[in-house]
Amino acid sequence: MYPRASVPEVLDFGSPKASFRDDLLRGLQQRPKSIPSKYFYDERGAELFERICKTPEYYPTRTELEITRVHAEEMAECLGDRCLLVEYGSGASLKSRILLDHLDEPAGYVPIDISREQLERTATVLHGLYPRLEVLPVCADYTGDYALPTPARPARHVSVYFPGSTIGNFTRPQAASFLEHVAEISGEGGGLLLGVDLQKDRETLESAYNDAAGVTEAFNKNLLVRANRELGTDFRPDDFRHVAFYDEDEGRIEMHLESVRDQTVRIAERQVSLSAGERIHTENSYKYRLGPFADLAQGAGWSVVACWTDPERLFSVQYLEVNPA
Repeated sequence: MYPRASVPEVLDFGSPKASFRDDLLRGLQQRPKSIPSKYFYDERGAELFERICKTPEYYPTRTELEITRVHAEEMAECLGDRCLLVEYGSGASLKSRILLDHLDEPAGYVPIDISREQLERTATVLHGLYPRLEVLPVCADYTGDYALPTPARPARHVSVYFPGSTIGNFTRPQAASFLEHVAEISGEGGGLLLGVDLQKDRETLESAYNDAAGVTEAFNKNLLVRANRELGTDFRPDDFRHVAFYDEDEGRIEMHLESVRDQTVRIAERQVSLSAGERIHTENSYKYRLGPFADLAQGAGWSVVACWTDPERLFSVQYLEVNPA
């Protein structure tokens, strides 16, 4: 029996406030204007996203959860015994708990999230649920620079968990570069378990990002609320409307904030003008077919070893292994 693990301490990287200001200025000076989607997840944004996941229109979370529950034993077998499980964008770690219940003597669990408040809460909860599991939380942008902590118990290999179809937030070239980066982090013998949303009819996709309760709208506008609070900008969220639609040619959902009137916003002593009808692009969510995604992964140094889907083939969870050198 392993001894009780110590209380988790968050390993923090970077200066998110400076990055947010710089990225906001850069994005709003471009044409078309944009704000990186990673800034959705302050404490309020994380709470709103959890609410989105419970709306009747938003199929990805409940579908992925069901796939994971049904196939958890197979997934754990793929991840392997004594692995160091690293989760990108861990949030509340709900799906990872299903895996942790089935993993054989994991060396540790490394949740990585950009929201420090949620990360601290989640790490504390997990410490209570799994007192002998070493939880090593890292507050960082997982697309940037950070270092993996070393667990007290030696790990046989690194297994990365990337649920929630967040791979779809990258363009296809960005997704390939990201997968190459994950292959470097995982190293020889490493694996990647990730959620990949699948292409389907327009009505299902657009409903998922335009819920009747307006939670996704509040989530989108929270970018502006966060900028006002943290950076001293003077956005008026009611002067923007939430826009989300499926671009069939690109195979992606696009989310925007559309200005409802001509206006000027102050950001870090600068003025940014928006015309009525002008949009700020806040997120892409690419949807894949299984074959093309396997080709993308292969080009980035991975092979798809296993793939699980729901009966309606709305969503997939896939296990990839690093190609031998």
